[in-house]
Amino acid sequence: MTDVLKINNTISEPRTLKSIFGKVAVLLGGNSAEREVSLASGACVHRALVSAGVDAHKFDPAEHPIGDLVTLGFDRAFIILHGRGGEDGSMQGALELLGIPYTGTGVLGSALAMDKVYSKRVWSTLALPTPKHEVVTKAQVSATQADSKIDYALILAKLSGEAMVKPAREGSSIGMAKVSTEKSLEDAVKLALNYDDDVLVEQYINGPEYTVTILNGVALPSIRMATPHVFYDYDAKYNDKSTKYYCPSGLDDDTEKCIGELSLRAFQGLSGKGWGRVDLMRDDTGEFMLLESNTVPGMTETSLVPKAAKQAGMTFEQLVLQILTSSVE
Repeated sequence: MTDVLKINNTISEPRTLKSIFGKVAVLLGGNSAEREVSLASGACVHRALVSAGVDAHKFDPAEHPIGDLVTLGFDRAFIILHGRGGEDGSMQGALELLGIPYTGTGVLGSALAMDKVYSKRVWSTLALPTPKHEVVTKAQVSATQADSKIDYALILAKLSGEAMVKPAREGSSIGMAKVSTEKSLEDAVKLALNYDDDVLVEQYINGPEYTVTILNGVALPSIRMATPHVFYDYDAKYNDKSTKYYCPSGLDDDTEKCIGELSLRAFQGLSGKGWGRVDLMRDDTGEFMLLESNTVPGMTETSLVPKAAKQAGMTFEQLVLQILTSSVE
């Protein structure tokens, strides 16, 4: 709690915020498959910033040229664009070319975290725990040669018989499926290839799922998710009221410290900065396994990051102001 109090005390009084941050563009919407979620997150962020006394304005890159940020005199950007075009490094690169400071992770870290395959490669190099996996590409599936035929049965056998299929560079569980047969794996790969040219086939971990928010170098309290769905899919995240969130997550103090330190190492290992979220599962041996890192997670008032911040003693308004401070640094 000491670290959280230190974070909260870095925020200046509201009357000075306009002079500190200047004119702020809340980047929301965009053209990714997560557009609707981004619009909802951005509306909440914008409302909180305005309430705190920040000169904040909504800006949708799908409706306005990005160069308008300069024309309209914006001093910095609060990125709340989920998925491609906002979370993959492309928007971060554009803002750097325009000379506009922005929140969160930079170009390299955004690109790495967005790509689930490269995230796992980095974590493996750093000896951080992550489930076993295989990669299937569109080129492999499209190949006509007999010796290029994909052995889906062998892939499943290597991954202990059950697997999660994921597009390499999508968020919000879009295009994902759980499989346990050769035919279901083949079908799931074809579905995932509608969203990406590379597909991650990851060993299924049968255990509870957790998420840890990282805020300016501090791991906030973990959250445990529970859903009656086969896995924590898009519907479970955004539509199904039966999904349960536990924060505190029920871990003892030592284990909570362990999951926090692991998540922070995973986030920083991918060059994450400012704020983000790391998703994990706990296997039947009790070991935490890293799934992915999110550099622009959801920010509605019922999203996971605000839930963790509330447990740490922060209001939603304090949270968005803390995120905005990363654009000053």
